[in-house]
Amino acid sequence: MDRDKALTLLQSAVGDPAATFKEDQWEAIDALVNHRKRLLVVQHTGWGKSSIYFLSTKIFRQQNFGPTIIISPLLALMNNQIETAKRFNVVAGSFNSTNWGERGALTEKVLNNEIDCLLISPERLSDDWFMSTIFSRICKKIALLVIDEAHCISVWGHDFRPDYGRIIDILQLLPADAAVVATTATATQPVIDDLKSQLGELHIIRGSLYRESLALQTMKIADPAFQLAWLAKNIPKLEGCGIMYVLRRREAEEMVKWLNYNNVKADLYHGQLSDYTHRQRLENRLLNNELKVLVATSALGMGFDKPDLGFVIHSQAPESVITYYQQVGRAGRGIDYAVGILMLGTKEEDIHEYFRRTALPSETDIRKIVQALEENNGLTLYDIKSQVNMRQDKIEKTLKYLSAEKPAPIKKDGNMWYRMPVPFNMNSSEFKGLSLTLRREKEWKRVLDYIDHPGCKMNFLQEELDDPGVPIACGKCNSCVQRLIVDEPVDADLEEAAKFFLTNPDITIPPFKYENSFELLEPICLLPAYTSPISFSSYPFREELAAAPGRALSLWGDAGWSEIVRKDKYINNHFSDLLCDATANMIGGRWKPDPFPAYVCCVPSKDHPNLVPSFAQRLASKLGLPFVNAIDQIADKEPQKDQHNSVHQRKNLDGVFKVTQLAHGPVLLVDDIVDSGLTLATVAALLREANSQKYEVYPVALIKLR
Repeated sequence: MDRDKALTLLQSAVGDPAATFKEDQWEAIDALVNHRKRLLVVQHTGWGKSSIYFLSTKIFRQQNFGPTIIISPLLALMNNQIETAKRFNVVAGSFNSTNWGERGALTEKVLNNEIDCLLISPERLSDDWFMSTIFSRICKKIALLVIDEAHCISVWGHDFRPDYGRIIDILQLLPADAAVVATTATATQPVIDDLKSQLGELHIIRGSLYRESLALQTMKIADPAFQLAWLAKNIPKLEGCGIMYVLRRREAEEMVKWLNYNNVKADLYHGQLSDYTHRQRLENRLLNNELKVLVATSALGMGFDKPDLGFVIHSQAPESVITYYQQVGRAGRGIDYAVGILMLGTKEEDIHEYFRRTALPSETDIRKIVQALEENNGLTLYDIKSQVNMRQDKIEKTLKYLSAEKPAPIKKDGNMWYRMPVPFNMNSSEFKGLSLTLRREKEWKRVLDYIDHPGCKMNFLQEELDDPGVPIACGKCNSCVQRLIVDEPVDADLEEAAKFFLTNPDITIPPFKYENSFELLEPICLLPAYTSPISFSSYPFREELAAAPGRALSLWGDAGWSEIVRKDKYINNHFSDLLCDATANMIGGRWKPDPFPAYVCCVPSKDHPNLVPSFAQRLASKLGLPFVNAIDQIADKEPQKDQHNSVHQRKNLDGVFKVTQLAHGPVLLVDDIVDSGLTLATVAALLREANSQKYEVYPVALIKLR
């Protein structure tokens, strides 16, 4: 294929007979279609990386090759790519969680050679059905493999998405001369090293990452209340609409409530939104300028394209410069001026340290899983949970990690996991974990260096991302102009309102749910019908024994009451009257459960017999209610916090509590800490079963862990 014919295809795709290739675009296409190279394309967002692989796909299809395979990390990105493919008259399809019920029709199209490119997530590479039914039957006709957003191999692939490690397996199944292209806007040397470990030697085409439209600002804010006040004051002053990135869902929820309270139109976007239609609706609200700001975790990113996005704010600093550049780069793509604000608060260090510590399974977790599988001839996930006292998400992470090893010491067949007859090198796993931790610590330090950097912020990002261009000071960032580019003064009343907001949250304790649908066929709150004392193994599930939604005074690690609760529990062994007053105000002032409780009782504990009862008695007095010692602990148990999945949590509560005294009417059921919610749910069910009127039970806790 010569350049003129390829240019004609481009002009036809974009509907512009005067369109020309951008610098390096033809060189990339030529390297793929004429020389079958393995290529890394590093170009800024909006340069046209998708044009490279869609035009190459058209050329290969004209030469009677099979479909291009595109490995893409996010569903939103896949849908964006499918829409882009239409403009190139390329027929694209994808196997994903939203269309799994329609896979039969798509399978038929793929096998009948009616699909030009097939988009898949890296997890599809571990799907036996896909590999045997689809990939094995088309792989010898594939001329092009695309790894889009290839930095994810390095940023996500070691821990969050270990199935990226399977790319090397499918390369061995492709024709020897198949072309490969990895595309990204960010490729530091560690990213390139990871790509080479998967793809072999790469020909690199790299352009400048300089973003002329972006004005960058960094801020250190030690007071959470001041940060909230600053954001409420300054966001309305920013042009257009934008995105605010936070690290966790809990901060996102808090931020949306605060902004809406201050008449800033905001909504919430996070990875736990299981309804894809709802995600699309949120994205469309931002695209249509119906929101001032969409508060999001990293779940909103690649694949979202709003050319006139006016600002991106990070109210919490991300884990790496790569992540920051990718996210702030959503702003100012099609406008002359946009703002990127990065804030460093007080929580990020602990959050990122936790993320680093849990990035890979621990040696203990790995040994537990391997031993359980060695001692049994196949186990389901439920079986593993029964034998191994680990959180379900940790079990699943460990299983995925082990199954992605080379060679894999375990394998899944149907719903069963088996130990394979291959050795497993624990030392190699420990080295990998240490290496990843050290690398992530270095990446975080560079984020801190960026925040403190006295020179041009854009130049720092370019140098950190190995931009080959000559750095030219942007003249727009707060370092270049020697002042904050956005800094509307905050008045004292607004800051005081923010302090009140932080210490008066609305934290719901929802009715208890089991971890997955395997244990509970209906995704609603159902609780065991027990006699006293409880025995989970002998009774069916009955919804009428469920507790009502309850309330917690604080979230673990929040900027409100969390630290006081922690000190009172673990150091003072006494909950202060200050917490008692705050809880009474929460119940009688903001919550006001209806019907209002007639009395107060609490969850007993043999280990700390006075801690919660003393608090509950004082709380009852402040609410003008009687305290009733309604529940007794009649058997010893291990600390519930040491039971890490629902199977062990349920077993640990068998026969432990008994109703000893009842009063008439609804009741407040008090405990200090709620995590899974099973203890509160168990005691609530006992109270409701013992009372023929089935009065409401309202759980109350001082702190909620998650």
